[in-house]
Amino acid sequence: MSALSRVTLLGVPLDPVTREEALIRLLSFLEEPFPHHVATPNSEMLVEASRNPAFHSLLGKTALNLPDSAGLLLAARVTHQHLPQRVTGIDTVQALCASLASDHPVFLLGARPGVAPIAAAALMAKNPQLRIVGTFSGSPRSEDAQAIIDHINAAAPHLLLIAFGAPAQDLWIADHLNDLPSVRVAMGVGGTFDFLAGERKRAPALLQKLGLEWLWRLVLEPRRWKRIWNAVVVFPLLVVRHRQNRSS
Repeated sequence: MSALSRVTLLGVPLDPVTREEALIRLLSFLEEPFPHHVATPNSEMLVEASRNPAFHSLLGKTALNLPDSAGLLLAARVTHQHLPQRVTGIDTVQALCASLASDHPVFLLGARPGVAPIAAAALMAKNPQLRIVGTFSGSPRSEDAQAIIDHINAAAPHLLLIAFGAPAQDLWIADHLNDLPSVRVAMGVGGTFDFLAGERKRAPALLQKLGLEWLWRLVLEPRRWKRIWNAVVVFPLLVVRHRQNRSS
């Protein structure tokens, strides 16, 4: 799929792929001997990108941007574009790990201390062929970068999954991917490790299908209200304003 076929929302390109097509693209990236930055933008991340020039710029340079929220599909439709399916980070990670052979080692970076090892164990329990060669909590702070780089390079993974949250995880990848010679795919995965480790629960399938996952999160984690406000209220307003500015 060419870059020309990408959907654009608030100036950020998104790849109009299904879950199956995303998996095919990721597996093909892992066969190539050079690095690919994969992002999983959602509505909240596009709001952040509209305020953060560095984040906005890097999202225009990634190898693949997977549409990870129902709001993006609706916004594409409103702007006469088409995203065929929501492609979430956690679904993509699970499908990818189920498809990987042992010759593509994996490293899990980020989340709270102790979470990534539990997530790794859960993935390996479901996928006996999967080879996870390391986990590390770390942080996106610049003073921690060299220790993280050393851990990753010692393990020599092909796939690096990073759970620092957005935009920190993608800014970290942009800054340090070239320092990780073994890594062929680096992907920001947000709260994926928390879900895999059982620290957080996903919304029921019906709420996901109806695009109401935000309501589930608001009930379970009311402290996230500002982030939910950005995704559910601010993002649609920005899309409408952006569309009006382009048409005026």
